[in-house]
Amino acid sequence: MEERELLIGLDLSVASQEVIEILLEDISDPGIFEEIARENLKRPEILTLLLKYPHVPEEVKKLVAETLHLPAVSGKDLMKAESARDKEIHAETLLQKIQKLSVGQRIQLALRGGRDIRNILAKDPNKEVSLSVLENAKITDTEVEMIAKNRSSLEEALRRIAKNREWMKKYAIIIALATNPKTPPGIAVALVGEIKTKDLAMIEMNKNVCEAVRAAAKRLLKFRKSH
Repeated sequence: MEERELLIGLDLSVASQEVIEILLEDISDPGIFEEIARENLKRPEILTLLLKYPHVPEEVKKLVAETLHLPAVSGKDLMKAESARDKEIHAETLLQKIQKLSVGQRIQLALRGGRDIRNILAKDPNKEVSLSVLENAKITDTEVEMIAKNRSSLEEALRRIAKNREWMKKYAIIIALATNPKTPPGIAVALVGEIKTKDLAMIEMNKNVCEAVRAAAKRLLKFRKSH
C-alpha cells in the first residue's frame, strides 16, 4: 500500500526506462514529451531514447540534442532514426511489453498512460493496477462507460465509478452500471429512478440484468403508466 501511495504523484524523473519507453508509444498529449525531457535532463539514456523516438516534437529533440551536446539533427536523419525505431517498436507488441513490467511499473503506466495503455491495464489481473486506470486524468467518459458495462470489471471499480459525480452525470454510464450484474444491487437499484421509460421497458425484459433491478424497473414502469 505504501508503494501505491508513493506512485500516485508519478515522478517521471525516477520512472524506469521501460515505463517511459511504453509511455512514449501511446502519448496523446504532446506536452508530455517535453515534460519527460525536462525531468530527465541528467539521464542521458532517457534523452537518447527521446531523440530517436517517433513522434517526439522537433523542439523537444532540439532541447535533447543541446543537452547532450550533439550537433543539430537534420530532418532526413530524424526520418531515418524514426524508421529504424518503428521496426524495433513493432517487433514486440505493447501488450507484450507491459506484461514484462512489475506491478509498480504497471501502476505508473495506469496513472499516466494513453488510451491504448489504459485499455490494456483496465483488464490487468492485479486489482491495484486496474483500479489505477480510473485515476488517470486523461480517462474519457467512453472508457469509463466500457468499464461500467464490462461484466469482468471489479466490483470495487464499479463502486468507484458510481461515487464520481461527474461520471454519474452521463446517462450512458448510469445505464451501464444499472444493467451490469456485477454492480452491487443497492447501487444498481438506486439508479433505476434515473432511467428513461423506454429503457426501463427493455431492462424489465432483459434476463441478463439483476433480478432486483428488473423488479424495480417493472414497478417504476407501472407507476409511470398510471400517472
